[in-house]
Amino acid sequence: MNMKTSMLRQRIVYGLAVVAAMLLGLGSREYAGQLPPFIVEHFGDALWASMIYFGFRMLWPTMKLTRSTVLAVVFCFGIEASQLYQAEWIQVIRGTTLGALILGKGFLVVDLVRYSAGILISVVVDHFLLARKGRIIK
Repeated sequence: MNMKTSMLRQRIVYGLAVVAAMLLGLGSREYAGQLPPFIVEHFGDALWASMIYFGFRMLWPTMKLTRSTVLAVVFCFGIEASQLYQAEWIQVIRGTTLGALILGKGFLVVDLVRYSAGILISVVVDHFLLARKGRIIK
C-alpha cells in the first residue's frame, strides 16, 4: 500500500471516530432520561474532547500521539478558558444550539477533568487499536 492510500485510510478511520464521538455525545443529550446520571453529567464533555482529539488526528494522521494530545488539551482548555469572556456578542453566539455545543456556556473546572479523561481514553484507543503497528488502519 502506498503512502497516499495509507494516509487516506487513516483519515477515514479518524473521521469515523470523530463522527462516532459526535453521535455518542448527541445521543447522551437526546436520551438523558434513559441514561444513568453520571453518564449524562460527564460523558458529553469527555466525548467532545474525544472528537477534538480525533479531529486533530484526522487532519494530521502522521503527527505523533504526544503532539496530538497536547494540541487537543490546549484547544479544549482554551475553549473552556474563553468561557470566562462574557461580552454580549459572544453570549449571543453561545445562546444558539451550535454555539453552545462548540463554545460552551460557562467556565467549570470540572470540565477540564472531563476533557482530560476524554482525551486520555481517546489516546489509549488510538494507541492500542488505531495507530499501533497499523491495526485497523492497515
